[in-house]
Amino acid sequence: MSDIHKCEREYDFGLILDGAKELTAEIEDGLFKAGCDDATLSVQYGYVYMEFSRSALSLKDAILSAIRDVRKARVGVDVWRVDECNLVTPAEIARRIKKSRQLVHQYITGHRGPGGFPSPECNLTDGAPLWAWCAVSYWLVQNDMIRAEELENAEAVDTINGALEMAHQRLRNPKLFDEIACAMK
Repeated sequence: MSDIHKCEREYDFGLILDGAKELTAEIEDGLFKAGCDDATLSVQYGYVYMEFSRSALSLKDAILSAIRDVRKARVGVDVWRVDECNLVTPAEIARRIKKSRQLVHQYITGHRGPGGFPSPECNLTDGAPLWAWCAVSYWLVQNDMIRAEELENAEAVDTINGALEMAHQRLRNPKLFDEIACAMK
């Protein structure tokens, strides 16, 4: 669907910040003045956490505008990641699609559904495999089990988190980052 036919709506998401372990008045005021007045700030597990409810044409647009606003604040923090993981367990798949874990297990094993459920991405040998939500949501959309917007959102969040992670890796160890980037060309 083109953006011309879309309307803005509220999107809820969380951003994990790096650069501060506690909230200060300077950080709070700076973020608020930079446009993050639609977020609730807290500290979670040693990270400054922002829970947004932001109006935009898409989840991707909402997240990207929030990242720009955090950076515009210039208060010593930056976005570490969007608080959503692309790696999921069967129980998390069930929660996200509001179905039972047993049904998801049957999709995985091919005992129910159209077959062809995606293979897990990692932890293949330790008895607790994880699936990529992007791959699972693609399969679900292809089989008319979720809306296409869910796949778009999964891909957007995964891509944003990938870009944020690359930027952090580049800052953390530029020599290693450049070495690996050159080796992968």
